[in-house]
Amino acid sequence: MATGRSNYLTKQAGEYLVAAELSRRGYIATTFTGNLPDYDIIALDDCGGHAVVQVKAIAGASWQFTATQFADIVMQGKQQIIRCPRGEPYPNLICVLVQVGPANSGVADRFYVLPWRDLCQTVVDHHTKYLAKHGGIRPRKPESMHVQLHPSEIKNWEGKWDVLKKSVQPVQSQLTP
Repeated sequence: MATGRSNYLTKQAGEYLVAAELSRRGYIATTFTGNLPDYDIIALDDCGGHAVVQVKAIAGASWQFTATQFADIVMQGKQQIIRCPRGEPYPNLICVLVQVGPANSGVADRFYVLPWRDLCQTVVDHHTKYLAKHGGIRPRKPESMHVQLHPSEIKNWEGKWDVLKKSVQPVQSQLTP
């Protein structure tokens, strides 16, 4: 089982890997090392436009989430009822989910780049299907909102850095004639 220290190092490595990749792609990337609640990096393009990026990193096989981060869920007895997906915590938020390869292994780091709203829909769909298989009641802990997301569930987003380019917000001076 991963320790708090190894989890922190994975998180930090993921943020720096994303910042490095953004820099390689022509962005100035500023990290906030977990000090902001909704995003980890601001990426600036060559015209001063910016994109806001949230990074989630794993060293293992799946990302761990809480379903209530993505959906309004209520309990009816032991049954979970998913009411609706939540709105973006920050406008045009981009998520980069990183699967960090082990050091000195030759295994490449993998980046999945998607808008937060698509990650939200993926997590909500995953949780909805899981609950449907179990009659709306989680077998071991009915009140648990835990969700695992595997790379195979977001494989179409791997390496999709163009998603970030599309979300860059122009600076005000670019908006006025």
